Amino acid sequence: MRNFYSTVAVLLIIATCSFSAIGQINYGGSPSFIINQDILSETRVVMPAISRDILAQEDAVTDQIKEVPWRFGVENEVNFSPINSGYWTIEGDEQVWRLEISCPDATSVSVRFAEFGLEKGAYLFVWSKNSHEFIGKFDHRSKKDWGGLATGVVEGSEVIVELHQPISMGTTAPILIDQIVYGYRSLLLYPGSQAAVERGPFGNSGACNINVNCPEGALWATEKRSVALIVQGGFAACTGALINNTLNDGTPYFLTANHCLGNPAAWLYYFNHESATCDGNTGPTNQSVSGGTMLVSNGASDYALLELSETPPASFNVQYAGWDASGDTPLNATGIHHPSGDVKKICFEEDSPYFASAGGAAVWMIDQWELGVTEPGSSGAPLFDNNHRIIGQLYGGAAACAGNVNNGQLDYYGRLNESYTLGAAEYLDPTGSGIMAWDGFPDGAVSYANDAGISIEGAPDGLLCGAASISLDMVLMNTGTETLTSATLIYNVNGTSAQQVNWTGNLTQYESETISIPTFDAIGGENTVTAEVSNPNGIADENLLNNNSAVSFSTFSGETLDLTLAITLDDWGSEITWEVLELGTVLYSGGPYDDGEDGEIIIEDLCLEEGCYIFKIMDSYGDGLCCEYGLGHWEILNDEGAIISYSNGEFGESETDQFCTDDEPNGIDAFSNIEGLVYPNPANESLTIEFPTMEGRIVITDLEGRTIMNFNLVAETSKNLDVSSWSEGMYLITFVGADSEIITRRITITH
Repeated sequence: MRNFYSTVAVLLIIATCSFSAIGQINYGGSPSFIINQDILSETRVVMPAISRDILAQEDAVTDQIKEVPWRFGVENEVNFSPINSGYWTIEGDEQVWRLEISCPDATSVSVRFAEFGLEKGAYLFVWSKNSHEFIGKFDHRSKKDWGGLATGVVEGSEVIVELHQPISMGTTAPILIDQIVYGYRSLLLYPGSQAAVERGPFGNSGACNINVNCPEGALWATEKRSVALIVQGGFAACTGALINNTLNDGTPYFLTANHCLGNPAAWLYYFNHESATCDGNTGPTNQSVSGGTMLVSNGASDYALLELSETPPASFNVQYAGWDASGDTPLNATGIHHPSGDVKKICFEEDSPYFASAGGAAVWMIDQWELGVTEPGSSGAPLFDNNHRIIGQLYGGAAACAGNVNNGQLDYYGRLNESYTLGAAEYLDPTGSGIMAWDGFPDGAVSYANDAGISIEGAPDGLLCGAASISLDMVLMNTGTETLTSATLIYNVNGTSAQQVNWTGNLTQYESETISIPTFDAIGGENTVTAEVSNPNGIADENLLNNNSAVSFSTFSGETLDLTLAITLDDWGSEITWEVLELGTVLYSGGPYDDGEDGEIIIEDLCLEEGCYIFKIMDSYGDGLCCEYGLGHWEILNDEGAIISYSNGEFGESETDQFCTDDEPNGIDAFSNIEGLVYPNPANESLTIEFPTMEGRIVITDLEGRTIMNFNLVAETSKNLDVSSWSEGMYLITFVGADSEIITRRITITH
């Protein structure tokens, strides 16, 4: 064990230029970029040299086979961990482990962890020794269901794995590196070559391919955002695409080919790996997801439907592509793909593809591409019809470049209409609607001439308390290219007689008009309002996908009580969710919350009828709200601010408690005749406390248990307090009688 600050040979390398994260979903921060050069050299691990000539001979054969993944790196099986490799130092209040990995003359390096089980408080980066580009930080949230973690490529020949953890965790960590990929095909100049070879980090495609951002691809700017490159180890294995479902809920379903399947849990899915220009051949590698779960697959249409381990964040700006499982022959077809691991490309079939069989699978046959082509690495890529919906995924074929043009050979794609009946419908149509075509999400893809859409606005958010008059609006939108001058609207409130509105007006494309639904009284329980539109411009609507809308909300129509849920978070609010249930029905729910806010108080108002309910709080990591990472806890208070249900936050994966609206405040059952009043609530400048005429004391604490005031009472009945200097938030005011009577009230301070 070496103490970092006592080592005289320390070399600090701090980048003078900006550095950036280049990898998959991470949780902020950056490496230290601090190394002890002498120790690093002593503990460096070096991968075996490669023979570029032999690799080139092998690649010359396999690069011609569409069903074989495009190789960009050599996979080295290793067994490196903090126990047997690298070195530890003490840096401040952390133990830090570093391991330098050298792949001489490599263009990129990537690392796979067979075990990745970091505890809370530990985190890890992988960074380039020369450029200081990095991936991470990774922490306990990065672990995948299979127990490990595959990481993205880092350009350069030397990378450093850097692990930080609190000193209390010692010099062991549950991580094990079992594979290092020595990248050899890239933008960089190969040793001994006469000229720079223009390649992306994963490979290069033939000259007849068309960048997706060329003018030819302008109409496909929405759909391209769904397509991703699949990388496994040293191979640009395949292509695939996010695909929408009828809930439009952003579930990260991902379609690719059955023959691509290896270990999807260890795959990396690179989104937006495309050139920003028509002529460029490099693209970003900083938007990837690690890992996915295979849901269903079948060789009869060569399809595989996965669910990614994480939802791509908003910054990725992905699209969930629409689909058509009707089997209707399209007018033409378009493919978007990553040929030979290259940046995203596009190809066009101007004729109608047709039904055929290939390798025992039901396929769409493409006789030849008019523009562009596919190559190895394109397998699994989506085939879109003229309505911009997926109808299949690439299985195989002989199409390839012949110089600057394609060779005029065929390709074939597994048919989605077959996949739909072979298990895909369960996921693509979870509502069981039976619909056979569905547009993309969040952006629609198709325009029709006569197309009216409808939605309902103004529905109450959450549970309503007591009887209420409800006012809702129908929003009629013209989503067609023709000006909308008339339409038929029908709405229904709680299953009563349908009401028809014959609308006339003048709406150009994407203009809308609001039509009010007459005010109605909500009923106790669930309320449902539906609306539909038809007959745009007096003819049949050309797009039925946006013709119906429905909203539901619930209300308590009888007498209600106002209760309060207060949750004090620990450092890891993102792990906390909760529910309030009645007879198995979720009435209220919340979370997850932001991290790093130890002591933040979440206040939720609960409007409930008289009766009993279940409160359940969950921690996805399984360590509750207290106590290693903060002093979180929760309580439920009655309409007078007294605590009727409480937990100190010490639980594992979840905690469940039953509470009733008529529960007595904790600890005062024997003194139910005692009134304790605190007002005003919330308070601003001053606070008045009234209590029984008896001796005792008042203890005021915040919700973390810290004592704010503690004073004795002698035959007093009220006391005024100046609270102008108190911090905003919630406080508990407890009266403790001389013979241990207890009354607790909650007060909120606002300024």
